[in-house]
Amino acid sequence: MTLISMLLALIIERLAVRSNAWQAQRYVQAYLRLSSKTPLAGLARHQFGQYIWLLLPGAVVMLLLCLIDNRLLTLIVNTLVLLVGIGCWHYRQLYKQYLNAQERGDAEAAYLVIEQIRRDSASKTEQTSYGQTMVWLNFRYYAATVFWFLLLGAFGVITYALLRQLHEPLTLATAASDQESAATDYSSLQPASDTPDAVHYLNYWAQWFPTRLFSLGFALVGYFSRASNTLLAYFLDVKTANEQVLTEVAVAAEPIDPELRNTVDETSAMVQLAKRNMLFFLAFAAVLTLSGLLN
Repeated sequence: MTLISMLLALIIERLAVRSNAWQAQRYVQAYLRLSSKTPLAGLARHQFGQYIWLLLPGAVVMLLLCLIDNRLLTLIVNTLVLLVGIGCWHYRQLYKQYLNAQERGDAEAAYLVIEQIRRDSASKTEQTSYGQTMVWLNFRYYAATVFWFLLLGAFGVITYALLRQLHEPLTLATAASDQESAATDYSSLQPASDTPDAVHYLNYWAQWFPTRLFSLGFALVGYFSRASNTLLAYFLDVKTANEQVLTEVAVAAEPIDPELRNTVDETSAMVQLAKRNMLFFLAFAAVLTLSGLLN
C-alpha cells in the first residue's frame, strides 16, 4: 500500500497538479490561522508545548486512520497527503523561468530567479551554484518527504511538511500579509523565552539523516570515490548545515568544469543527478516492499 501510494503521488504530481490547492503552504497557513484563534496559540508559545503543536496535525490524521481502519481510505488519504507534501508548483514555475532566461541568454534574469528561489526556500549557503540550489530544493520537497513517508506514513509527511514550510520565509510572509488574519505570522506564536525555536531544531534533525542517506545515493549513482570521501568527512557531523553537506557531496559526485558554473549545463547536470538518485531510492524501496522488509 505504501509503495502504491508513493508511485501514484509522484506520477500525479508530475502530470496533473497545477494549483495552489495541492501545495503544503496553503494548509500550513490555515493551521497558523486556526492556532491564532484557539487555545493552540498558548500551546505554540509554550517552551515545550510548541513540540506538541508541531506534531499535533500529523498525530490527529494518524489517529483517525487507525480508528477507521479501512485500507482503501488509508490508501487514498496517504496518496493525497504525500501529493500535497511533495507539491512545489511555485518552484517548478520559477525553474521554468530560469530555463527560459538561460535560453535567451539573459544572465541577469536567470540570477534574479535563482535568488528568488533561495529567498523563498530559506537557502543559507550563498556559495552554492545554481545547480546546487536546485539539488537542495529537490531534496527538501521530494527526497526528504518520501523518506518520512516510507518511515512514518502520513504522520511523517504532515509533520515534515509543516516543519519545512514554517522554515520558509515565503510561507510566513504570505501569512503575515493576510489582512484578515494579520496575527497568523508564526513569530506571534513563538515562545517568549530565549529557548531554541522548535521549528529550526526539529527541521534540522528531520533532515540530518536523510541528508546523509541521499548523499550516499549520490556517491552510488555518481563519482563514487570523490563523493564518498566528501560524505565521510561529514557523516557524523552535527554542526554543519545539512544544505552544505548535501550540495558538496553532489558536486563531488557530478564533477563540473568550473567554466560551466551557473550555466544551464551545470544546472541540468545537477538536476539529472538528483533525479537518478531519487529513482535509485524508489527502486530500493520497491525491493524492500516486495521482499516484505518494508510494510
